[in-house]
Amino acid sequence: MHASVLRKGLIPMKAVLRALLVLVAVAMVGGGVAAYAIASRGLSTRVVPSAIEASIALTMRSLATPRSVRSAVNPVQPTPEVIEEGLAHFADHCAACHANDGSGATEMGRSFYPPAPDMRAARTQQLSDGELFSIIENGIRLTGMPAWGTGTPEGERGSWGLVHFIRKLPTLTADDIARMETMNPRSPQVFREEEEARRFLAGDEAPAPPAPQPAHKHE
Repeated sequence: MHASVLRKGLIPMKAVLRALLVLVAVAMVGGGVAAYAIASRGLSTRVVPSAIEASIALTMRSLATPRSVRSAVNPVQPTPEVIEEGLAHFADHCAACHANDGSGATEMGRSFYPPAPDMRAARTQQLSDGELFSIIENGIRLTGMPAWGTGTPEGERGSWGLVHFIRKLPTLTADDIARMETMNPRSPQVFREEEEARRFLAGDEAPAPPAPQPAHKHE
């Protein structure tokens, strides 16, 4: 009987040992793949993320949202005013990385690693409202997504409203995109060029020629 009990007790121990060995092997393989990728491709953000890296990024996105927030119901109603506020906020704060249409097809968005996702696609649209809210408010570590939360009730309301607008990204119209383009941030140089063109077309005066650049000197 004693030997039988020992044999029964050894089965779980062997299973645990095998599981540990598998985990160690997976960790070693994963580490080896990562080391090979770094050695062969470096750490440039210009290459397409591998399947392993994409899986890690998606896992980090999932872990970024506490369960209590993930299942939260959006307390803001999707009224036309809320959608319009979300459109304006997205154009002013988000479009530089995510593009006005949410495609992520911008110079900055493509330079992130992993690149900014296409927010019209299922991977984003299938997230719960709570998950989208948490990503906006708290950001995601190891990605280019910052935390936009202000820690105020007004800031949270704005984030919940922005969630409603994100749901509208797959159905934005050409008129919506055109309106958002007028709300996108502009650099002083772009603003100056647009103002000069406007005054020229209005017949006020010819646009001033660009200022000559000083010759580059090597020390």
